Amino acid sequence: MYVVYILFSASLNKYYVGSTLHLSIRLEEHNRGKSPFTKKGMPWTLVHHIECGDHNAAILLENKIKKRGIGRYLDDLKIH
Repeated sequence: MYVVYILFSASLNKYYVGSTLHLSIRLEEHNRGKSPFTKKGMPWTLVHHIECGDHNAAILLENKIKKRGIGRYLDDLKIH
């Protein structure tokens, strides 16, 4: 099952959204500096995740969150 996840970096005071099949592995990769974008914000903390039925659903949700703005999306869900 695909997962859309939202991470937070306290050092950058920024959020990051992504999707994956293996959330725990992907979070470890972000915190090891494997992703060039998230390398600067380590450590990243998992703030929220949503299970999706398939890859297409995950990509659609990820894009929806990005368009809304991650902070506003979390505000809508009353998550912060």
